[in-house]
Amino acid sequence: MQLKNMPGYRKILTNKILQNKVEQARRHLTDCNLCPHNCAVNRQEKLGFCRAGDKVVLSSYGPHMGEEPPLVGKHGSGTIFFGYCNMRCVFCQNCELSFGGEGELVTNAELADIMLELQNFYKCHNINLVTPTHFVPNILEAVLLAAEQGLMLPLVYNCGGYEKLETLALLEDVIDIYMPDFKYHQAEWGKKYSGVKNYPDIVKKSLQEMDRQVGGLKTDKQGVAYRGLIIRHLVMPGGVEDTKAILKFIKEELSPGCLVNLMDQYFPAHQAHQFEELSRRLSYNEYKKALEYAKTLGLNLVR
Repeated sequence: MQLKNMPGYRKILTNKILQNKVEQARRHLTDCNLCPHNCAVNRQEKLGFCRAGDKVVLSSYGPHMGEEPPLVGKHGSGTIFFGYCNMRCVFCQNCELSFGGEGELVTNAELADIMLELQNFYKCHNINLVTPTHFVPNILEAVLLAAEQGLMLPLVYNCGGYEKLETLALLEDVIDIYMPDFKYHQAEWGKKYSGVKNYPDIVKKSLQEMDRQVGGLKTDKQGVAYRGLIIRHLVMPGGVEDTKAILKFIKEELSPGCLVNLMDQYFPAHQAHQFEELSRRLSYNEYKKALEYAKTLGLNLVR
């Protein structure tokens, strides 16, 4: 493996930097301020907004062929789905996981073994951490344990974008590929549809920090990603102008090599029918307008 392709965590494995990050992150399990909710709860005794305790809730894991092509390659993306979430999206398509915490408790050592299984048995191209924010301390320790046993795959941080800069600082030189959502450009939508405050401002700062850390997407000769930023945006019904504002921010404020996945899969799942404006599918014309605007900007789009 060329040095430029080497996962970041391997470069900080022998100089104790990764170990120090594990120790810094661990304090959040007893005074949790991992995300912008700043619950400050002892997760061994009390639950915060996300409702996660101090142990990882594992919903499922395995090779996933439905992710973005640069992550999938030939053998798939090694997805690990975690229970619970730091957002409350009324249209969530995985509400059993995100709201109900469906899954089983696993130790950090068991999580490390799963990472190694995805590498050694399934031959996946990366470790794709899905909804990981609230389990960052556990993930960092698992990465340390797995790296000591030969883990060599890039780490993908697959999140909702509602991140804290201090937590992203812990992840610097550990995470190779960031894949956040940018859901809304209107703060009131974030509050109304996802239960979070100041969503656009927080996401913009988070994306800029992620971009600073990893930059535009880099791929190997086979087209498989090993470093960089992928941004997902789900076009909402009646939300074309909101989408345009998000795409404009990406164009003007982030590296040109960032990959953008402009998604059309919205349907009224979970509690969406409680909101008239969300009670229908996205129309073909709405998505077409959003896509044409993205192309006009010259964004690097998923094909």
